[in-house]
Amino acid sequence: MKVGFIQMKPKLLDLDANLSKAEKLLKEAAKQNVKLIVLPELFDTGYNFETKDEVMEIAQQIPDGETTQFLVEQAKEHEMFIVAGTAEKDEKGKLYNSAVMVGPLGGGYIGKYRKIHLFYREKLFFEPGNLGFHVFNIGIAKVGIMICFDWIFPEAMRTLALKGADIVTHPANLVLPYAPRAMPIRSLENRVFSITANRIGEERGLRFIGMSQINSPKAEILLRASEDKEEVGVVEINVEEARNKKLNEFNDLFKDRRPEYYAP
Repeated sequence: MKVGFIQMKPKLLDLDANLSKAEKLLKEAAKQNVKLIVLPELFDTGYNFETKDEVMEIAQQIPDGETTQFLVEQAKEHEMFIVAGTAEKDEKGKLYNSAVMVGPLGGGYIGKYRKIHLFYREKLFFEPGNLGFHVFNIGIAKVGIMICFDWIFPEAMRTLALKGADIVTHPANLVLPYAPRAMPIRSLENRVFSITANRIGEERGLRFIGMSQINSPKAEILLRASEDKEEVGVVEINVEEARNKKLNEFNDLFKDRRPEYYAP
């Protein structure tokens, strides 16, 4: 199957502009027959908020809000599955740094994830995620979701892998330089594919590093984007590679685990 990322520069607090830009980039991805595409964290809102009121004003409900409905329409039009980061406002007015998964079948909306490990000033605006880590079966693959800073906690990707993920999607707004080096290792230690979709640009003095990438279960960087350009990246993968956890005839990555000894 063909999988990919969209690396873009969202415009802070401008929902219409961000959805319009995403529409153009999704159309470009569709020309390459991609079946699973990942957009950055908070692709619809921008990231570097100053006040909670700013977030409250632009955040959307899931799945009835404008952002999720836009993604559903795009998924159906282009016959693809989409994972995208978005600012979520629930029915009680609580805010979450979330990601949604949508697809071309049925009602389109598949599920959501709320970021568990909040980074830096995100804690001023968002509630910690409370839905746990989930894997969504889209038929051709089982897909897990984590968001940005989740990468630094090995337990996040390991949990998704243990729950059967073939591919871990990773919407991000990376500002630290470490994740592009670490994500191939996360893929290796869990024997899964990973897709990091990062953003670019500078926002109120905060610079984002780009370098969106797709990694194989063997720690191969199959594709890496630039640090400063909007790009659509697509590669073809063999999902079966993520289902074989054997390193050799004696070692199976998951069967060799000794969790009884891992407790602190």
